[in-house]
Amino acid sequence: MTRRSAELRLDALLRIAADVIVERGFARTRTADVAAAAGVSPSLVYYHFPSKDAMLTQAFAYVAEQDLARMQAVIESKASPPEKLAKLLRHLAPSGRSKSWAIWIDGWSEAMRVPELEKVSRRMDLRWKEALTAVITAGADDGSFTCDDPAGAAWRINAMVDGLAVQLTVHDKVLSQKQATDWVRTATAKEVGIDPAALV
Repeated sequence: MTRRSAELRLDALLRIAADVIVERGFARTRTADVAAAAGVSPSLVYYHFPSKDAMLTQAFAYVAEQDLARMQAVIESKASPPEKLAKLLRHLAPSGRSKSWAIWIDGWSEAMRVPELEKVSRRMDLRWKEALTAVITAGADDGSFTCDDPAGAAWRINAMVDGLAVQLTVHDKVLSQKQATDWVRTATAKEVGIDPAALV
C-alpha cells in the first residue's frame, strides 16, 4: 500500500465513519459497521485506527475540521467585523437535523466517557469561541461594535447557538429554524450593540 493510497482510503473511511455515526450514534457504532459500510475488511480499518475510540475521535475531528475550515475562510476574508460576524452566525446557525450538528451533539455526549474524544471536542469547540472573540474584539476596536467583554459575548452567543441546535436536532418541530435564527441574531446584536438587521 502506497502512502498516497493509504491517505485516500483514510479520508474515505473517515467520511463513511461519520455517516455511520450519524445513523447509529457514537455508542452503537462498531468498527465492523464502518468496515461493512465501506466495503472493506475490518483489518483495513484497524490499519488506520488502533482502536474504536480512535476511529470515533478521528471521525468527529474530520467533520469538525470541515466546519472550522469554513470558519477560517471567514476570519481570513477582507470583510468588515459586522460582515464577518453575520457570516459566522450563518455557519453556526442551528440547522435542524444536519449531519454536522448530529456529530457535534452526539460527540459531546460521548466525550463524557471517552477522554480522547473529550480532548478533541474541547479543542475544536474552543476554536469557534476564539474566532468569535477575535471578530467581536476587532469590531470593538474599530468602533463597529460596542462590547466591553468580547470573550464573554462569544461564549454567551455560542451557548445560545448550542442550546438551540440541540432543540432543533433532537426535538423535531419543537421550534422553527427561522425562530432560532432570529433569536440568535437578536441576542448577538444586543451583545455587540448593533441593529439585528446588520447581521442579516
